[in-house]
Amino acid sequence: MKILHIISSPRGNASYSIKLGNEVIARLITKYPGSTVKTHDLTDTPFPHLEESHLTSFMTEPEQRSAAQAEAAKHSDEAIAELMEADIIVIGAPMYNFNIHSTLKAWLDHITRAGVTFAYSANGPVGLVKNKKAYLAISSGGIYSNGPMKSFDFIEPYLTTMLNFIGITDITTYRVEGVAITDIQQHALASAVDKIAV
Repeated sequence: MKILHIISSPRGNASYSIKLGNEVIARLITKYPGSTVKTHDLTDTPFPHLEESHLTSFMTEPEQRSAAQAEAAKHSDEAIAELMEADIIVIGAPMYNFNIHSTLKAWLDHITRAGVTFAYSANGPVGLVKNKKAYLAISSGGIYSNGPMKSFDFIEPYLTTMLNFIGITDITTYRVEGVAITDIQQHALASAVDKIAV
């Protein structure tokens, strides 16, 4: 199996989403010996926010792009190639202000492209990224999987919607949550890891 690990936390070794993502990958490697892992840390190589130059390049056929347009499309083309090559995608997503980090949003903007990862049809958009499995490794200071704060969680619904839109419908979510709550934080990661089943 070819595994793509998308990291969006800027906290490095202190990141719970990275730790949880690494645990998911460890289980996957145990299940699929010989698997390869490609890690893309979006905080080390952030994607630019979409500008007019990117959008113009996306709407221009590759062979007709100018040198400037080819450069503008480079990040997107490379990210989509990584995505298409992978069998399994593990996405680490720490919660910031109830949503994903802006680096992850930028990555999604670059991989969601009409005619490449989705297409318009008479019956609506159709995802073109097929036969992939995705795991979401979400971390948060509070509890958002259930209880009174559940409606504040825009991470899982958003990521699920975006992945579904481009054709990735086999998605499993794992959460390490409550890492800022005194009575929970000490065991939060271990509790999350215990729930991993790949």
